[in-house]
Amino acid sequence: MKSLRSREHRRLRAILVEAREAAGLTLRDMGVRLKQSHTILAKVESGERRLDVIEFIYVARALGVDPKELFAKLLD
Repeated sequence: MKSLRSREHRRLRAILVEAREAAGLTLRDMGVRLKQSHTILAKVESGERRLDVIEFIYVARALGVDPKELFAKLLD
């Protein structure tokens, strides 16, 4: 089953955007924190690219959020 355009994937993207904005960070800020191009993160937020589990953990930590808390929001 592909998840890229699923309801759950849209929800995950919304959670990540909300967390980034709540942290007061831009995509460029996140790129610097993760030592990668901000365009990759833009593709994640726009739904063009998925994160694997390890990437999700890195992104959550770069946001200053416990990955378990972000994941729990997805499951609610």
